Amino acid sequence: MKTKIIIGLLTGCFMVISSLGISSLGVFSPDLSAQEYPAVEENVSFEQVLALATREPRAEIAYGDDPLQYGLLWTPDTAEAAPLVILIHGGCWLNSFDVNHSRPLASALSQAGFAVWSLEYRRTGDPGGGWPGTLADIRLALSRLDRLNRGENQSIDLSRVAVAGHSAGGHLALMAGQELPAARAIIGLAAIVDMESYSLGNNSCQQAAPLFMGAPLEQARDLYAMANPVKQPLHPQSLLLHGGSDDIVSLDHFEANVLPTSVVSGAGHFDWIHPGTAAYRLLLNTLHNRLAP
Repeated sequence: MKTKIIIGLLTGCFMVISSLGISSLGVFSPDLSAQEYPAVEENVSFEQVLALATREPRAEIAYGDDPLQYGLLWTPDTAEAAPLVILIHGGCWLNSFDVNHSRPLASALSQAGFAVWSLEYRRTGDPGGGWPGTLADIRLALSRLDRLNRGENQSIDLSRVAVAGHSAGGHLALMAGQELPAARAIIGLAAIVDMESYSLGNNSCQQAAPLFMGAPLEQARDLYAMANPVKQPLHPQSLLLHGGSDDIVSLDHFEANVLPTSVVSGAGHFDWIHPGTAAYRLLLNTLHNRLAP
């Protein structure tokens, strides 16, 4: 049976997504030549994401001088100025996972009428990567959105901007969101919300947290507090979308009332970056709602 979802957020607690219908809001002009992403069962694998067909980005735009300080830009096939989604990929902050696994999500969102700037950045294992250099890269990128409308790039409506980060990228999105006070949404997709509690876990991504921070929690509690979204002032439009079957970043690593949170009960960790899932459809409708003219 196909999973269906509803749109919306419930402030202060989790909302479990169940069997109610959803339809496109029709706010933006669709790309009629779009790559099709058929519906798939929930809890997809990373390999399923990597196997998807994608469109090539329109441009690669640097936001800094380091070779890793750039973003891939997709724009929709429409004459209208497109709202912007800034994507921050995940991968446990490790340099073994790069921006390229964001291509299916960026392709699908551009086909749905959004301009998409998917950021690369220095990660653990890169010179200058790890804490705090990785976050500094994201903050730098968010301060240079004016670069997106230069040259032959299609006009982008910078009055309608959302930031969406997946997993460790969600952690970075939440931490950097204050750089864009006018952003309409800062969205954590399966985000690492509580850095301190997450770093105490045993899975491979949890074990990467001390590598990112440069020390285990017991040796650097003040440092972890500085890197912890739940202990920092967050953008007022911050929200979380999470999967109830996520075993990489589980729901129980943070308190339920930390931010408005919507849960797709059967979704796994990678459903948010696969355009054939119920989780993606929730993300898409959230963006339509937040970035409507």
